[in-house]
Amino acid sequence: MTKIDVLNREGSPVGEIELNDELFMSQINVPIMHQAVRVYLASQRRGTHCVKTRGDVSGGGKKPWRQKGTGRSSFGSSRNPVWRGGGVAFGPTPHSHNIAMPKKMRRAALYSALSSKLADGDLIIVDELNFAAPSTKEMARVLKNFKAQSALVVLPQDAEKTMLSARNIPGVRAVDYTGVNTYEILYHQKLVMTKEALALFEEVYA
Repeated sequence: MTKIDVLNREGSPVGEIELNDELFMSQINVPIMHQAVRVYLASQRRGTHCVKTRGDVSGGGKKPWRQKGTGRSSFGSSRNPVWRGGGVAFGPTPHSHNIAMPKKMRRAALYSALSSKLADGDLIIVDELNFAAPSTKEMARVLKNFKAQSALVVLPQDAEKTMLSARNIPGVRAVDYTGVNTYEILYHQKLVMTKEALALFEEVYA
């Protein structure tokens, strides 16, 4: 199994930890990561965009003029898309943008993203990040010690004060170990995980 240094808040090594090779030493598959990112971004779209078609526009029940003999084009309704104030032809309607992706492919993309962070030296394991009270200043100082201006911080589920400490720092996002996804890993430069969160994460995803 691959070993990596465990750092304290000052950025100094205080030990080593073994990583699960299935998660962090997988083959890096760029196309499948790209697909996972597309799936994630598509799922963020609400899909509520809508226009009025000729059937939704009010008025226009009467034929504007008789069919023949006027010298003008024939129209059956002022709600025709050609007319000003008429309906919109082929406009967007509410629909889901979700893209299906099999579970095994999502898992493979996650493994690839984790492996790429380790390969690039952007994976940081911290011994602990427990805060007695929320402190944005202290969290910013800790991340500066890691040289992590852009970071995804992975924490246990009960680390509410630590999450609050990271909430207002630009470029930083804190999530519990169940909220890790391929997009967030790739979007942020550094992946920062506590020892406890890493153990819980490996237990779920390995």
